[in-house]
Amino acid sequence: MSEPSELPEYTAPKWAWWIATGFGSGRLNPAPGTWGSLAAWIAWFGLVCLIHTAPRTAFECILGLLTLLMVFVSVTLTGLIVRQVNVQDPSYIVFDEWVGMWLALWPTGRHVVSALNGGGWKYALVDMFAAFLLFRLFDIWKPWPIRKLESLPGGWGITLDDALSGILAGLIIFCAAAMKVRVFFV
Repeated sequence: MSEPSELPEYTAPKWAWWIATGFGSGRLNPAPGTWGSLAAWIAWFGLVCLIHTAPRTAFECILGLLTLLMVFVSVTLTGLIVRQVNVQDPSYIVFDEWVGMWLALWPTGRHVVSALNGGGWKYALVDMFAAFLLFRLFDIWKPWPIRKLESLPGGWGITLDDALSGILAGLIIFCAAAMKVRVFFV
């Protein structure tokens, strides 16, 4: 008879861990959520640089479909990891931050595309920085109903609270841009 294993009954594959930790960004300390958000911002910017010449509808569809895919991946993989470690929302799992950041950054896309096409960078940088700060504020503070979403089971609660934080941050950026309100008076 073999000895009992020290591993849990279920072990998520290494690739699931790699993605769930935001490609390793969740292993950085202090503040793994902030590091994960920063890594998500860099990945989002890299993607925008690759697709910025696409027609606007295609650009929005690509970002939207990838973000939707990320929600599915985050719910699934964070659920697997939580099942393995038996800890609800471990700090090193930051792919949910990636989802939230991509949602927060979405409204900044037109300024970034404009800057990449020769326009000024002032508004693009301010919008992206404001999206980052607002997302982190909502993700850390967790006002109602964000905190309520945390109580959902497994990967749903882990992902959807960050998704709503990103949506709220993005809405503020969108409304501020629509009203021509400039953060930091630039």
